Amino acid sequence: MAKESMKAREVKRQKLVQKYAQRKAELKKIVNEGNQPDDEKRAAAYEAAQALQSMPKNASYIRLHNRCSITGRPKGYMRQFGISRIQFREMASQGLIPGVKKASW
Repeated sequence: MAKESMKAREVKRQKLVQKYAQRKAELKKIVNEGNQPDDEKRAAAYEAAQALQSMPKNASYIRLHNRCSITGRPKGYMRQFGISRIQFREMASQGLIPGVKKASW
């Protein structure tokens, strides 16, 4: 099991990403439009880039890490189910996941 602090940190990062997502998209759009030869657009793009730099590091979606919703395990995450491979196997063996059965040959 992962530490509770690690789980809480991931939740905090997710909230921060959602909070800044719209603002970051607007600023990135301004920065991308700043490649024009117009001096005003270039100045606005520079200011937008500075604003992007001043945002918190954890506001970037790249810093998010998928974790098992039950154990908090960061590796072996199955995106379709939102749990780790270990939990998936246990739950599938117990018949807790609908539509999934163990293959046998």
